[in-house]
Parts: sequence; structure tokens; C-alpha cells
Amino acid sequence: MRVKQDLGDLAISGGPPAFEEPVHVGRPNLGPREALFSRLEGVLDRRWLTNDGELVHEFERRVAGAAGVRHCIATCNGEIGLEIAIRALELRGEVIVPAFTFVATAHSLQWQEITPVFADVDPRTHVIDPRSVERLITPKTTGILGVHLWGQTCDVEALGAIARRRGLKLIFDAAHAFGCSRRGRPVGGFGHAEVFSFHATKFVNSLEGGAVVTDDDELARRIRLMKNFGFVGYDDVAFVGTNGKMNEFCAAMGLTSLDAMDSFVAINARNHAEYARELNGITGLRLLEPPAGERTNWQYVVVDVDPERCPLGRDDLLDLLWTENVQARRYFYPGLHRMEPYRSHFPNAHLLLPSTIRAAAGVLVLPTGQSMDPEAIAIVASVIRLGVERADEVRAALRVTVRPRHPRRRTDPESP
Repeated sequence: MRVKQDLGDLAISGGPPAFEEPVHVGRPNLGPREALFSRLEGVLDRRWLTNDGELVHEFERRVAGAAGVRHCIATCNGEIGLEIAIRALELRGEVIVPAFTFVATAHSLQWQEITPVFADVDPRTHVIDPRSVERLITPKTTGILGVHLWGQTCDVEALGAIARRRGLKLIFDAAHAFGCSRRGRPVGGFGHAEVFSFHATKFVNSLEGGAVVTDDDELARRIRLMKNFGFVGYDDVAFVGTNGKMNEFCAAMGLTSLDAMDSFVAINARNHAEYARELNGITGLRLLEPPAGERTNWQYVVVDVDPERCPLGRDDLLDLLWTENVQARRYFYPGLHRMEPYRSHFPNAHLLLPSTIRAAAGVLVLPTGQSMDPEAIAIVASVIRLGVERADEVRAALRVTVRPRHPRRRTDPESP
């Protein structure tokens, strides 16, 4: 690995790729292996592999403590957590969601034959815009599903005021925001419920997993029953449920990740600072910063590429990085309103989503986490800087070396 200093150093010009192996966004962080293996041995010794085992209960207690809430219900993944929370809140008809989010947010509604109605986002933070939400409310609206993005929180106060005034339920997809805060309060206690993801790509992971957190005692009771088929006793089912349980192996990984959470955050914070230093002054690039004075997990390094100022477009930068084995991502591209079935259901949605369209066209997410260090970040930044400074030559080379081989190679906006 070495910093790219001249056009001839780039892979598109015949040089070796910056990295021998692909460098991924969301490569899993790993806690202490000895602690994980010890927990797994305990699971095997107890022969209690699932169905509310000892480690799941411990995981729930620790997540609830971190989120500052009374209840945490661990689930097999974040989307199932959303689906169960939506069902427990008895949402129906239409629910307003941001168009700029991972597709699971909308699918958790559509899967239950609830219509997701797409709101626009704030152009600088990319979280749902309360003014857009207000304009979309109809007699069919029963709820608002906000999404905390990049560790930044929604305007929970404005959304809460709208929900109370209009008699709507309020829930948050907090997949990006575990360990973050708003006005000093931990993410977890806002709205009727919040849902975390502990997928392998998240900075704290349980292999696959999620959790619903809430301070509503009755809602928590319903969710806990619904994630286990609706059983209220050994042979007694009270209402329709599903199998949304987290197993003991996933809980073991989750607990081991929680043990190492502070170190993961410190690594992410260091990496973000390195990117800020290395990318400083590159024309047309803005590195998104977390809110001042709040706790954040620094989980994502998000660069906004301004098409009017940056000499090299976002997609060209993406292609350039991929030739160097830096598998950066254009998250949530092209926006939910342009994915099926929503594209067919709402063919004119784009008319109300100018900031979503702009975000989908400009976001570039760069690798971070344990797999990155200052040296690697300097190399990634050198590729970006060289691409922008030699934009015309890089663009011409990309047309010859990349586009004929990969006409549309990236259509998936994000892994779960």
C-alpha cells in the first residue's frame, strides 16, 4: 500500500491497486475472541440455544441500560423488530417515512399492507423533514416512522408535536444510532418505540440481530409476546405473533461487541478525524459531522459530493475508488421512490422529494472501523484528491477501463 501521488500511480493508468484485497464499508468489528468463545462454550454446556436464554436476557438488560429505557426486546434482526413494533402499535392505512433510507424501513410497512408515504429530508443532515411530514398527512395516516441517519437524530421534538396534534403514533428506525444522543438523552426513549439493528455491518453487532426499546409497559408486553408466536403460556396463544426471537449465539456475539463498544467508538472517532484532515480542502466535498456536544458512534464516514462544485462526479469517484479496491458505497441510491414496488405505486413521488434526489446523487460512504487505520485512510484520500485534481484525465480513463466492463455493477444501496 502506498499513497497515490501521480496519475500514473492509479490503477486506471496501469498502476497496482491501492489495496491488494477489497476494503469494504461495514466490515464487521470483532470483540475479544476469548470472551466470545467462553460465552459460546457456556451456551453449549447449558444446551439452551434459543427461546429467551440467559445471554439474550443479559443482552436485553445491557441494551436497555445503554438506551436509558425500561424495556428492550431482542429480535432476530432489525426489520423484524420494526414489523413487530408496527403491528403492536396497530398501525394501518398510511405511515409517513423518509424516502432516503434503507429499503427495509418501507418494506416493514408494505409487508403488512400498510402504505409507506415518502417524505423529503433535510438537505444537510439527510434525516426526515418535519415540514414535509406535515404536508403529507391525510385522513388515512396513522403514524410517522422517522429514521435517525449516520448517527444523527431526527427532530424528535417537532415530529412529536405533529404526532400529538394529529393523533398519530410515532416510531423511530434507529439502526444507525445505537449509543448516540439528542440533547443529552440517549437514543432509545423517543416516540412510542425505537428499533436498533445489530447486523454484522453495524459498529456493535450480534451477527444478525435487532432490538425494540420503549418505556411503554403495555407495548413492551405485547411486543415480547408477538415475537414468540403470541404465546402467553405453555399451551396458550393470545393473538397472532411470529418467530422473531434472537438466539443465544447471536446474543453471545452481541454481548462481546458491547464489551468492546468503547474501543469501537474510539477507533471510529480517530478514523473520522483522519478523514477530515486528509480530505480537507478538496473542492466540492463536504464531510458530514455529528452534532456538536452529542454522543455519537462515528459509525459512518459520509462525504457529500456537490455536483456543481466538484470537478469529478460522485459516480466517477466511486468507480475510481473501486478500481483501487476501495469499495465505497452510494448509500440509499436511488431513493425508495425509485425502487419497486414503490416506483410503480408512486410514479410522481419525485416531485415532492428534491432533497432526497440531491442526497441520493451526492452521498459517498467510505470505509471505517477496525479494518482501517491512518495509513489506509491517507491512501484512500490520496485517490480521491488525485481524482478531483486530475478530473478530466481520470474521467476519460474511466470511460475506457471501467464502464465497458461494469455498465451498472452497483445497484444495491446497502447491506442490511
